[in-house]
Order: sequence, then C-alpha cells, then structure tokens
Amino acid sequence: MSNPVYLAVDVPRLDAARALATRVKAHIGGLKLGLEFFCAHGHHGVHEMAHLGLPIFLDLKLHDIPNTVAAAMQAIHVLEPAIVTVHASGGRAMMEDAKAAAGEHCKVVAVTVLTSLDDSDLSQTGIGGSAHDQALRLADLAHSAGLDGIVCSGQEVGAIHRQWKDGFFVVPGLRLPEGKSADQKRTVTPRIARDNGASVLVIGRPISRAEDPVAAARAIEATL
Repeated sequence: MSNPVYLAVDVPRLDAARALATRVKAHIGGLKLGLEFFCAHGHHGVHEMAHLGLPIFLDLKLHDIPNTVAAAMQAIHVLEPAIVTVHASGGRAMMEDAKAAAGEHCKVVAVTVLTSLDDSDLSQTGIGGSAHDQALRLADLAHSAGLDGIVCSGQEVGAIHRQWKDGFFVVPGLRLPEGKSADQKRTVTPRIARDNGASVLVIGRPISRAEDPVAAARAIEATL
C-alpha cells in the first residue's frame, strides 16, 4: 500500500464529504465511511464517494447474532468495500460467518477495544485487566476465526503484530504530537503506529477539521 492513510469522512452532509475527499485525495490512500455517514446516506452515499476512485473502508462495526451479521455482509456486496469491520466481542461464530459471507476481495477486520476506552471504562463494563490485554485476547480470537485482521489502538498494534505476523492491522485514534486527543484516550502518532506494524492509519479530525485540510494531509503524509 503506497499510502496507508484512510480519511475518516465523518461529515453529515454528502456534498461536504465529497468536497473534502476531493480536496485531499492526492494525499490519502482510501476513505473510511463510518456509522454516521452510512446512516445518513446509505448505499447511495457510498456509491457517490466511490466515484472518487479510492478504496472504501466501511466501518460499520457489525455486532449481532451470526445469521444477522452474515446477512448484513451479503447486503453490502454491491458496494464492493475493500474493508469492513465487525466487533470481535460478537464471538468466534459471528466472525466466522461474517468472513464467509464477505465479498471475495473484502478484508473483514474485528474491532478489539475502542480507542475511546481505557482500563477504567472496561472495568465498568465488567471486563477485568487492562485494555492492552483485552485487545490481545480479542485479536487472538479474531485470528482463530479466520479474519484478515483487527482494529486496535497504536498502543497495542506492536504486540499484536509480533504474534500475528501476516495480519492486517487498522489503527484509528491517531493524533499529531501537538494535536488534541478529544474523546480518544489511547493515542499515538501516525509514524509510531506505522513503525509498529499498522497496515491502515485512520485519520479524521486532524485533517477534516484543520484550517487547511490539504496542508494537514500533506504534512501527515510527509511523516510516513
């Protein structure tokens, strides 16, 4: 992959999303369309963004019973996504069925622990131990289920990469050294994540909310 940066297009208006992606497309490697975008614009919105000619990452974080997740995967075949997310906490059977139902050229990756959560947050949900350990456990489960890879923070990707040499690792929650973390709690810089084995770097607000998104995207690209 020549440019691992996928722009998180978390913009509610389709025209604004398309305009932003068009401006920075020369400095990114793909587009991440998340739940907000998909709920607002559905299949039509994905098709419109696909016209830009960049790979599409559908970050839908599917999490339901195996049959329902498999049916959802089949329903998005027509969109030809390059990457789709499911939640690893949905269990092995759900992940196996998701992979079996995915398109031939679609990578299915499992979300381990959201980058907005830390050890204290996990404890409140009844999960003992650290976010780091939970991410490694769920990565092992995703690997055993036959998925292509996982989503994790940059703080865990190095350890997971050492255990899963040929995995495909998506790292969100990235911030530049001078950037604000906002609602993200487990952050690293794009360069650190890449050096530790990240395959895809998901970057949203540091580009989309910059005064000059093109300059911001170019600056991030230059660090890689």
